[in-house]
Amino acid sequence: MAMAGHPYSPSDLELPGFVPPQLSPLELVVPLIGTSLLVITVIWLVSGHVLNTGRSGRLSKADRLLMCWWAITGLTHLIIEAPLLFTPNYLTKENPSFFDEIWKEYSKADSRYATGDTTTGAIEVIAVFLQGPASLLAVYAIASRKSYSYILQFSVSMGHIYAMLVYYITAYLDGMNFCVSPFYFWTYFVGANSPWVVIPMLIAIRSWKLISQAFQSCKVNQD
Repeated sequence: MAMAGHPYSPSDLELPGFVPPQLSPLELVVPLIGTSLLVITVIWLVSGHVLNTGRSGRLSKADRLLMCWWAITGLTHLIIEAPLLFTPNYLTKENPSFFDEIWKEYSKADSRYATGDTTTGAIEVIAVFLQGPASLLAVYAIASRKSYSYILQFSVSMGHIYAMLVYYITAYLDGMNFCVSPFYFWTYFVGANSPWVVIPMLIAIRSWKLISQAFQSCKVNQD
């Protein structure tokens, strides 16, 4: 455990007024996973039955999975990450909310969040105000077969990849001394963030191919 009355690294961080976590990691993770599974189930069922009754043809399984992904991503940015921006005193609140507790727990993997680091703050601002709404727009675009669906998905995916590169590179350049243990490093810092590296890369590649195919088809038709 770290010194100075808090569980974060490095131990000499000064966090006056810190209020210890009131919920265990299990009490945080289980509701998050349960809610995520519920959202995925609802989106999957709706996309498979309600949205496939029109004249535009059935949504592919890939598109339905993408709707699930973008819904989870958008809601994560807007519901979980937004409170971090609007409640900067979450470490010292006597009656913390569920989301305050989430960030207290995650800060064990990256104490830059506990100290109000400007890099992580900027990343979260972009996530909440740009990537969150754009992700939910992607759900709508896929569901309604909008022509801008693929370029939107490509753009937002590249934005996520860029943000994660900044996140990891700045942590490395600053010494990688923000995590209390290897468990938190691999579980939260790497594991919890890796989907926003791997999946956006796959979506960007898929979108690039489909956009290229569409342009090629247009070129052939014009010729």
